[in-house]
Amino acid sequence: MAARAIVWLGGGLFVAALAICASWYVFTLGHLPGDFSSAALAFDTALFTVFALHHSVFAREPVKRWLMSLVPERLLKSVYVWVASLLLMLVCAAWRPVGGDAFEIQGWPRFIHAAVQVAGLLMIAGAVRAIDALELAGIRAHSATDSLQIAGPYRWVRHPLYLGWMMATCGPAHLTGDRFVFAAISAFYLVVAVPFEERSLIDAFGAQYLRYQQHVRWRIVPYVY
Repeated sequence: MAARAIVWLGGGLFVAALAICASWYVFTLGHLPGDFSSAALAFDTALFTVFALHHSVFAREPVKRWLMSLVPERLLKSVYVWVASLLLMLVCAAWRPVGGDAFEIQGWPRFIHAAVQVAGLLMIAGAVRAIDALELAGIRAHSATDSLQIAGPYRWVRHPLYLGWMMATCGPAHLTGDRFVFAAISAFYLVVAVPFEERSLIDAFGAQYLRYQQHVRWRIVPYVY
């Protein structure tokens, strides 16, 4: 019963962290005043790096084995989700205003930017629907018998969640300095992390994933990467 409560509370925390991050990006980062601050940029980069490194460190087999010596294997994904969610909320809470503006589009082209953001959100929703939202939230454990999901937007790029994230964070017609820094840092991490993630996917799915790589050529951005 205690393990089940930890798992479901972790899933709730995961959803709450995403909601907090979305609200923070839209309302807080869109209205931070002040001139550009290189010191804040350095601090925020280091802050986000802590969040990003958690994902990479947890993916390493030695770390997984160490964690399994501390917690039951069925709670491993939930521990990952708990830590990731708390670190994401820390990024939002501790962010220092970078200031400045990257650009602000006026007039009818604003609708194009809005369409890009909406398309990004739909991309994310389609990707989550194609896989298992409960597994993503750490509520359902991954099974060795689970098949590789290549439906929906996974037919266009191999990592549609990342593409959707980039479209949503880079798409605003008003890209403040803080929005730009957050979008750029997170996009950089995703691009760097993909090759390591795909090694894990090859280990998990073997020839099936290698065939998928041949069938869907682009990792994140069609005709670019």
